Amino acid sequence: MTNALERLVEELRRLPGIGAKSARRLAYHLVELPPEEVDRLVATITAAKKATKHCSICFNLSAQDPCEFCANENRDHTTICVVETSRDVMAIERSGDYKGLYHVLEGALSPMEGIGAGDIRIKELIARLRDGVVNEVILATDPDVEGEATALYIARLLQPSGIKVTRIARGVPVGGDIEYADEVTLGGAVTNRQEM
Repeated sequence: MTNALERLVEELRRLPGIGAKSARRLAYHLVELPPEEVDRLVATITAAKKATKHCSICFNLSAQDPCEFCANENRDHTTICVVETSRDVMAIERSGDYKGLYHVLEGALSPMEGIGAGDIRIKELIARLRDGVVNEVILATDPDVEGEATALYIARLLQPSGIKVTRIARGVPVGGDIEYADEVTLGGAVTNRQEM
């Protein structure tokens, strides 16, 4: 294999969710494309990179500043949903059930990786809450060790403010089988049960 093709494979492997086999498959596919298709792909990536920025209010990725959520007067400005990444914003939006604002932390606390409170957007969240408009903060961080630690840290930080702090529920997915659910998921489902 040529050095250029190997470098392409290595660059593709750096993308999230792309392993060695997928990177190799993508690299071969890309070099076999007609030049105009490769040029169009490169131009599209470059244009997306130039046109996308972080919202100065919530830090979501957007083509405008403030983003479409922060600028929308029809959204509930009394509720902020705190997430780790802009991808989480899109996942919550797909549900169609949330109509408030967002705050993207751009990461989670991870002492093992040297990521502390000063490395993510916690102080910016606190600054947003000072105007007294927000009455609920929903913590929608990932249900892993880092996400739970981040949610707990923020909840403790906000406790003296009097702002209602909630955590998204966890449980068995729709269409899932209880017998195959792990202990943590099943425990969360029982703890966060709702009255019918």
